[in-house]
Amino acid sequence: MPEAAASAQTGRATIGDSEFDRDTAVTRRAPGVYDTVLSARWTVFDAVNGGYLLAVLGRALADALPHSDPFSVSAHYLTASRPGPAVVRTEVVRTGRSLSTGTASLLQYDDEGNEIERIRVLASYGDLDALPDDVRTTAEPPAFPPMDRCFGPRDAPAPVPGGSAIADRLRLKLDPATLGWALGTPSGKGEMRSWFGLADGRDVDPLALLLAVDALPPTAFEIGLIGWVPTVELTVHVRCRPAPGPLRVSITTRNLAGGFLEEDAEVWDSADRLVAQSRQLASVRLG
Repeated sequence: MPEAAASAQTGRATIGDSEFDRDTAVTRRAPGVYDTVLSARWTVFDAVNGGYLLAVLGRALADALPHSDPFSVSAHYLTASRPGPAVVRTEVVRTGRSLSTGTASLLQYDDEGNEIERIRVLASYGDLDALPDDVRTTAEPPAFPPMDRCFGPRDAPAPVPGGSAIADRLRLKLDPATLGWALGTPSGKGEMRSWFGLADGRDVDPLALLLAVDALPPTAFEIGLIGWVPTVELTVHVRCRPAPGPLRVSITTRNLAGGFLEEDAEVWDSADRLVAQSRQLASVRLG
């Protein structure tokens, strides 16, 4: 059955026609220069989500580089992005047979028309389908209840603290063991675990993995700190193309000091494969 016909029968969005694809779209204005519009649908506390922003930059790099799949993407978040027009500027640093490397910057303009750089990225791209299929690992998928025994934003009797527009774009079902913060009884452990998918049913591809690693509530909530937790730096490693179906995301924090914490994320697919890893440094701003 053709993909478009299948999606019409199942109600699933196909890659290319989903809300995620439309809202991360970039238009090439000139070689290495892309126009985009950051959507308010992917905001947290009125700030644009860092994983969504990384996907926008990742899409521009996929067009600018000879390889289309992100392997390693490191981003420094310089200033808070806001919904509205933006420009992505890319530069090809090196191209090789199996990997190509480039940089990208996302820029917006203030009320006086001054250019402000929001994010700067250094990334290596390749072809995930060309990788050998041997796996030697001690990593194990996270253990938490099946989806029907987990809870998402729509299951709350009232708006959950930290609720945001992005929650409507996602299909999140959090492990009850990491939901104490929503009930006023945080566990004190820096852990967050959830099933993950896009709300319109579109399967997650490598670009959407850049969103997945930064889509859960902050681990700071379960430590007992409620407030804005903006990303300072985020590095994502994409290991393989996810199998269709929901993902499992596990994020842990081992150290909060001086107002900063790290978050280590693992993303597992429906075939029990580790498809992405990330580490980010974030600041904790209470209030």
